[in-house]
Amino acid sequence: MLLAALDQTIVSTALPTIVGDLGQAGHQSWVITAYLLADTIIVAVAGKLGDLFGRKRVFQVSVVVFVAGSALSGAAQNMEWLIAARAIQGLGAGGLTVTATALIGDVIPLRERGTYQGALGAVFGVTTVIGPLLGGFFTDDLTWRWAFYVNVPIAVLVIAAAARTIPSLRSAARPIIDYAGIALIGIGSAGLTLATSWGGTTYPWGSAQIIGLVVISIIALGLFVLAERRAAEPVLPLRLFGGRVFTVCCVLAFIVGFAMLGAITFLPTLVQYVDGVSATTSGLRTLPLMIGLLATSITAGRIVGRTGRYKVFPVAGSFVMGIGLFLLSRIDQHTPVALSSLYMLVMGAGIGLSMQVLTLIVQNTSRYEDLGVATSGVTFFRTLGSSFGASVFGSLYANFLGSRLPPALARARVAPRFTSTPTLLHSLPAARIAPVVDAYAHSLNRVFLWAIPVAAVGFGVALALREVPLRGSAREATGDVGHGFGMPGPGDSEHGLEQAIGRILRARGRAEVPGVIAAAGVRLDEAGVWGVMEISLFSRISGSAQLQRIAARHHLPAAVLEPTFSALAEAGMISRADGQLSLTHAGHGEVDRVRGAMRAWLAEQLSDWSPDEPGPDTTQIGAALDRIARRIIDQDNPTELPRASAGAVTRAG
Repeated sequence: MLLAALDQTIVSTALPTIVGDLGQAGHQSWVITAYLLADTIIVAVAGKLGDLFGRKRVFQVSVVVFVAGSALSGAAQNMEWLIAARAIQGLGAGGLTVTATALIGDVIPLRERGTYQGALGAVFGVTTVIGPLLGGFFTDDLTWRWAFYVNVPIAVLVIAAAARTIPSLRSAARPIIDYAGIALIGIGSAGLTLATSWGGTTYPWGSAQIIGLVVISIIALGLFVLAERRAAEPVLPLRLFGGRVFTVCCVLAFIVGFAMLGAITFLPTLVQYVDGVSATTSGLRTLPLMIGLLATSITAGRIVGRTGRYKVFPVAGSFVMGIGLFLLSRIDQHTPVALSSLYMLVMGAGIGLSMQVLTLIVQNTSRYEDLGVATSGVTFFRTLGSSFGASVFGSLYANFLGSRLPPALARARVAPRFTSTPTLLHSLPAARIAPVVDAYAHSLNRVFLWAIPVAAVGFGVALALREVPLRGSAREATGDVGHGFGMPGPGDSEHGLEQAIGRILRARGRAEVPGVIAAAGVRLDEAGVWGVMEISLFSRISGSAQLQRIAARHHLPAAVLEPTFSALAEAGMISRADGQLSLTHAGHGEVDRVRGAMRAWLAEQLSDWSPDEPGPDTTQIGAALDRIARRIIDQDNPTELPRASAGAVTRAG
C-alpha cells in the first residue's frame, strides 16, 4: 500500500530533472496522469477479480505488475517509454490497494478491523507528505531513476512474504464483472484526458486528432450509459445520479482531485525553476501544503463525528481552495519563503476541508445495497479529477511557457539547452537569467490563476449540497484517515456492512454488549456465553467442535479453557463424547437468545442507514457475521490465522 500510494506523488519533485534528461516537456504531466488513469480503471474491477480468482492470487499478480512497471520506468530512455511504464505501474497499484484492503476484511477480526484499515488509510496521508521529499532526495543524491528502482527490492520481499503468510481465500459466489462498462469508461476517460493534454501543445485545438479524441470519448461515454442500464452488476449504477447528494459529492470529489494533484505536480516545478533550489529542497518547501491538507482533513472528520454536521466543510473548503489558488498565482522570484509557505498552507487547508467528508456524506445517504458502488464512485471521480488536473495543468503550463520562453531566452542571450533542468539554468548568473526565470514564474502563475474558476464551480456546487442528519453508524468512520484520502475498497455492500458492524463493536460493543445479553435473559456468565457461542460457531461452520481445535485457534493451551467447558457440561449446556463438544437443548436456547439479542441490537444501531431507506435487517446482519466466521474458521492451517480471530466473531454474536 505504501509503494502504490507513494508513486502518485514521488515523481513530482523529480519531473523537471526527468524532462531535462528525456526531453518533451509538454508531456511531463502524463508521467502522473498515465499512472492515475490506469489506477482508476483497474480499481473498478480488482475487487471482483479477487472474488473470482482469489484475493491472494490477485494481490501477488498486482505486485508483479507493479514491480515490472517500476523497473521499466527506471530504465526509460524516452518520455513515451516512461509514460507507458507508468501506466503498467498504475495497473499494479490499483490491484494492490483494493486487494490489500479486502484482505484485511478477510483475515482480521471484526472488532479489530478498523484499526488495521485505519493504518492502511494513514499510509495515503503519510505518502502525500513524504512522496515529494523522497523524490527530491533520490533525484539529488542518486538519480531520478531510483524513485522507481526503489520499489523493486521491496516488492520482491512483499511477493515472498505474501506467498508465505496470506491465506488463500475465494468468494463462494461467482461475481459478475461489467467488462463492457469498465472498457467504455476507460476509453472515455483516457480520450478526454488526452484531448485536454494534447490540445494546444502537441496538436492545435481544432485539429483532426483533438476533435477525433473528443468525439470518440463522447461516443464511448454514451455507450457506457447504455451498457450500465443493461448490466446485471454495473460498475457505476446510473440510479445513483438520481440522488442530488451523490451527484454533488462526485462533482466535488472531481474538483478536489483536480486541485490537489495539479498543485502537487507543479509546485515543485515552480520552486525549482523560480528560486533555483534543489529537488530535495523543493520537496521541503511544499511541505506546508501537505501539513495543511492533513491537519484540516483530520480535524474536519473529528468535528463532523461530534456534531453530525458536514455541509460547511465542502463549502468552506472550496472557498479556501479558490483563495489558495489565487495566492499561489502571486508567487514569483521575489516572494519571501515564509509568505509562499503560508500560501501553500492555505491551499492545503482548503483541499483537506473538502476531502475528508465527501466519502462520509455518500455513505450517510446511500441505500445499503448501493453502499459499495457509491463509495467507489466518489473515489473514482476523485482519482479521475486528479488525472485531469495533472493533464490540464500540464497543458496550460506548456502553452503559457511556449509563448513566453523564446523571447525571454532571446533577451537574456541564453541558449535553450540551459533550460533543460533548473540546476543548469541557475548555473548562470542570476541577473542574466532574470527574464527566463520571470517567464517560468508568470507561466506557472497563470496556470494557478486559470484553476480558480474550477474552485468557484466547486463552491457553487457545495452550496447546493443537501445536509441530512448524520447517522450514528456513519459517525464511527470519521476518524479513519483512509476515508479522507479516498482509499479504495473492494466495492460491495456486504463488505461495507462488515465494516460498519466492526466500527460499532469497536466503539460501543465493550460497554453495551454485556447489558444487551443480560437483558435477553441469558443465565450464563460471560465465560459461559463465550463457551457456548464458540461451540455453536465451530459446529455451524466446520461441522464439529473440539476443545483442542478451539484452543489452537486462540493460541492457548487446552488446559486454560478446560474449566469453562467443564462448568458448561455440569450446567447441562453442553455434552462431551469422544473429544467432541456439542450443545444440549438448553445450550441451543442460550445461543439463540444471545444471537437474537446481538442481531437485534446491531440492527437498531444500523437502523439509520439511510434517511429514505431502511437499514440492513437481522438476516443480513447474521449473514455478514456468518461470512466472517466461515472465512476465519474454514482454513486448513489454523496457525496461519491472527490471534483471537474466532473469539472476536463470537463476541459479535
